Amino acid sequence: MQNRISSFPPLIDDQSEILILGSIPGVKSLEKQQYYAHPQNKFWKIILELLNEEFTEDYPARLEILKKHHIALWDVIDSCERKGSLDSEIKNEEANQIAELLDKHPNIKAIFSNGGKSFKSLQKLLGKNYKLPIFLLPSTSPLHTISFERKLEEWKQILEFLV
Repeated sequence: MQNRISSFPPLIDDQSEILILGSIPGVKSLEKQQYYAHPQNKFWKIILELLNEEFTEDYPARLEILKKHHIALWDVIDSCERKGSLDSEIKNEEANQIAELLDKHPNIKAIFSNGGKSFKSLQKLLGKNYKLPIFLLPSTSPLHTISFERKLEEWKQILEFLV
């Protein structure tokens, strides 16, 4: 049976300069009500290493680090039906209001998609020639099996847009 699930509110403020978009939270993230909560997801390890911050499991501290470095987080999908956590299982998706969010936050300079599903859904939503640059990054999910080092290297693109 498919369950209807919903994404979290955006983590963004008037200082945010880049927006990282996932598809929609997985089962573990929904359980914990935290972005990228699955222990095997490399999002936090990559972000904290890129930003030269000490690794922490403390979720509020992680969010403060993102804020300090002007990074916003959200998901492309507002709600969908999905069994488990696989993007390939997503059905009947409803999109988040990404364009409206960006209109309210003209400080955003670039958008980074965490994985292919996010990227493809975002292109459908905003169009391929959107006014901001949109980058596809390798998914931090453990199911995306390229090495941590290679993921980290590709994610370094983010640093070009941060002050």
